[in-house]
Amino acid sequence: MSDTTPKGGAEVGAFRQCFSHLRHDGPAGLVVLFVAVPLCLGIALASGAPLFSGLVAGMVGGLVVGILSGSPLGVSGPAAGLAVIVLNSIQELGSFQVFLSAVVLAGILQIIAGVARAGILAYFFPSAVIKGMLAGIGILIILKQIPHAVGHDTDPEGQMSFVQPDGETTLTSLRSMIGDLTPAAILVSSLALLILVLWDSVLAKRSRIFQLIQGPLVAVGFGIVFQICATRFFPDWALSTEHLVRVPVAESFSGFFHLFLSPDWSEIGSSAIWITAVTLAVVASLETLLCVEATDRMDPQHRITPTNRELVAQGVGNTVSGMLGGLPVTQVIVRSSANIQSGAKTKTSAILHGLLLFLCVMALPKVLNLIPLSVLASILLVVGYKLARPSLFKQMFQLGPSQFVPFATTILGIVFTDLLMGIGLGMGVAIFVILIRNYNNSHFMHMEEDDSSGSHVVRIRLSEEVSFLNRGAILRELNRIPDNSAVVLDARDCVLMNHDVHEIIEDFERSASRRNIALQILRQGEGMEKESRRMSTAS
Repeated sequence: MSDTTPKGGAEVGAFRQCFSHLRHDGPAGLVVLFVAVPLCLGIALASGAPLFSGLVAGMVGGLVVGILSGSPLGVSGPAAGLAVIVLNSIQELGSFQVFLSAVVLAGILQIIAGVARAGILAYFFPSAVIKGMLAGIGILIILKQIPHAVGHDTDPEGQMSFVQPDGETTLTSLRSMIGDLTPAAILVSSLALLILVLWDSVLAKRSRIFQLIQGPLVAVGFGIVFQICATRFFPDWALSTEHLVRVPVAESFSGFFHLFLSPDWSEIGSSAIWITAVTLAVVASLETLLCVEATDRMDPQHRITPTNRELVAQGVGNTVSGMLGGLPVTQVIVRSSANIQSGAKTKTSAILHGLLLFLCVMALPKVLNLIPLSVLASILLVVGYKLARPSLFKQMFQLGPSQFVPFATTILGIVFTDLLMGIGLGMGVAIFVILIRNYNNSHFMHMEEDDSSGSHVVRIRLSEEVSFLNRGAILRELNRIPDNSAVVLDARDCVLMNHDVHEIIEDFERSASRRNIALQILRQGEGMEKESRRMSTAS
């Protein structure tokens, strides 16, 4: 039956649905805004790019990608996983504006990939690896934010690799922070964390008003008020600028728009530009597809994101970001997680966060610069805990080694290397587990002894599909069959047999007479690649 609903009517219905949840999406968009600002700045700093380029990517990720994307809860922006690639590319290409041309080209390549339906790759990531990615990101957020919570802010926000730009690692930074404690930051983060816990576990259950106004908004408001009051009345407790958000402040309204940069196309014919573009397109697409899969799993309504449309949306976003002087964008799990946990219902929250980011950076940068990093650390600590909740580890352990080992490997890889390397290690282990299972499940072998003759009767039943991966297991079992036996090879259930396995059986048929083995092969018409036959040998 064809769908007779006008396309325009469907779009209007979706538009109305987005705004019908504004009371949920509005507060969630504000929370994502406060989380996104320091992450955008920190990723830009770690990438060796102008600070404003991170904010541009955040605006584009919210407004452009948010509008075009089919992801109901995903939030896009500059990605920590691309920081090293961006840093090396800028150095290799010689200038940031030349690099911007590679970002535009990468966006065009992503659009082509989406049109070519490459988004299907998202469905090939095992569940254990995706859950491991979420838990690993959660643990990493906690480890990275503890130093910021106590005022040790030497490493920029948003840096997610094990080896940090300041020369420390994720673990050594925890040791170094002990000698760099800031009492005011500890006080602010502790009180903000108390607000978040009470708001979520007590107040939100008692009154609807506490559900409408999100705890993170109250925590950020508390942090701003604390900084204003401390600066005016208790200067010794006021946080210095290195402990606060630092948004670039334009001298005038027109000066704000001068912060945007345009690409330098003078090196468009250089192979280095195209290599960078392809690298950015591939890595950004993989990271986006991973985050899409993870975000869909966290969605309380279990909606499915159209992945091909997502690649097109990300491609348009990167094209626009590059044209405006922004960093490459991807869907980002940290912001998406904060969005979901703040009660967002539709993609309006992502769009709203992009709009608010643009307005605040343009009109209210000095207000944003009053937000303590320790307050944002407390918000992210809660996000990290919810991603890596202990019950998830218990659940995965109870599912057995085939699920827990890839899960744990992914976590360790993310914590001790980076996101993409951790996913790669988890995928490698998951594939290895599949190979082992496939190796062992190719057949069933049963050996019995004929009481009348004393000879051995061996019965081997092949599974429905026998691939080259099963070659070793079947060869091992055939070689173990003792001489002077009777063998029944039952392939009646086998609908697909690889040529390599077929050759093994033919070799065994030829050697059976020499070993005094009576061989009977039971086949169905479609189960083998040649006509069925029966061969018996007599002693």
